[in-house]
Amino acid sequence: MTYQELLKNVKLRVTPQRIAVLDAISQRTDHPSAEDISNAVRLKYPNIAIGTIYNILDTFSKTGIINHVKTDKGSMLYDFILEKHHHLYCNNTDRIEDYYDEELDTLLEEYFKKKKINGFTIDDIKLQLVGKFKSQNL
Repeated sequence: MTYQELLKNVKLRVTPQRIAVLDAISQRTDHPSAEDISNAVRLKYPNIAIGTIYNILDTFSKTGIINHVKTDKGSMLYDFILEKHHHLYCNNTDRIEDYYDEELDTLLEEYFKKKKINGFTIDDIKLQLVGKFKSQNL
């Protein structure tokens, strides 16, 4: 799916700035910050305001194009991968790696189907494992 189709699917106007932000996020294999995204976008659009980038990221998050990932230190990172996955979070470095495990997904879904949480409906389950990476070259 093209960026233009993606934006149109969520009823957003296609703009060069939105395309640039999508391109910057999709080029990353990590979970970039707004500053990381801004630095990449400014290579092509040097005069784009940081506020514009924050507004685009907020809009993308609200429409489900991307997800927010908040670190324990309060940093806001962004995740362009929307397929079901969890996160490994290093509390030394704030590094976040994607973790895929279908068996874990099934286990969590089955557990919470049986478990009734009064007054609460579960839309999604996302697990974040907190620890330390043994090697910085994972």
